[in-house]
Amino acid sequence: MKIDLRTEAQTVLDELWAAELIPFELTALKVESIGAEEYIIRFRSSRLRSVDVSWKNSDSFKDAVRIAVSARMARMSAQSKA
Repeated sequence: MKIDLRTEAQTVLDELWAAELIPFELTALKVESIGAEEYIIRFRSSRLRSVDVSWKNSDSFKDAVRIAVSARMARMSAQSKA
């Protein structure tokens, strides 16, 4: 059974938004493989175009997305305060 990575990513984004863990809503347009265990999620957003995700197939893709998006939002927040 093949996992629909875009749908999985969108589920995580919706959960983060609902829990107010990200400052704006994101829509995942597509997920692309960019190398071994490396993916890029492209968004429909002018504030954040994409995020890179490291994911091993044996791990949870949702957890990898949650970690990557949360880390990126933390970096954005830190940059805006500087």
